Amino acid sequence: MARRGLDTEQVLDEAVSLADADGLQAVTLARLADELGVRPPSLYNHVDGRAALLRLITLRGLGELTEAIATAAAGLAGEDALRATAHAYRAYAHAHPGVYEATLAPSRREDPELLAASGRLLELLAAIMRGWQLEDDRAIDAIRAVRSALHGFVALERSGGFAMPRARDASFEVLLQILVGGLASAASAD
Repeated sequence: MARRGLDTEQVLDEAVSLADADGLQAVTLARLADELGVRPPSLYNHVDGRAALLRLITLRGLGELTEAIATAAAGLAGEDALRATAHAYRAYAHAHPGVYEATLAPSRREDPELLAASGRLLELLAAIMRGWQLEDDRAIDAIRAVRSALHGFVALERSGGFAMPRARDASFEVLLQILVGGLASAASAD
């Protein structure tokens, strides 16, 4: 039986739930229609295919991740801002694994809305790097290093790659200390 009053936001909410529960690859129009109790062609009233649906998931994820980091780092600078950012990033990636995965896709130049959402996240990270007086290329390098370290930790953690008998939280704190030291070193480099 078709659900009356279905709208794009409900379709997106269900797609997000599906992505977070079973992975981004599980988000298909057929599976989504089944979850919503509608026929797959009905979804085309709300999204223009799977690619459009994935785009909406990506937009939501970029917005939520940016908001989580902005909230966590509000009023903080330097090391405190980086630590708050890292914890917010890690928490978001664990709470929303499918949506987080969608945020990793590169934004296409022909999609200004995705570029803007991605740009807001990068600008927020650049603002945090300014706590170390890192600008321009040095800020880009620092953002890449921080994102790579955080993503790598989260990816290994989620895949069960940390089997040694040491608390992951303790290792995460060591990673943050290494990042803080590296940023301080980059800031003092000529």
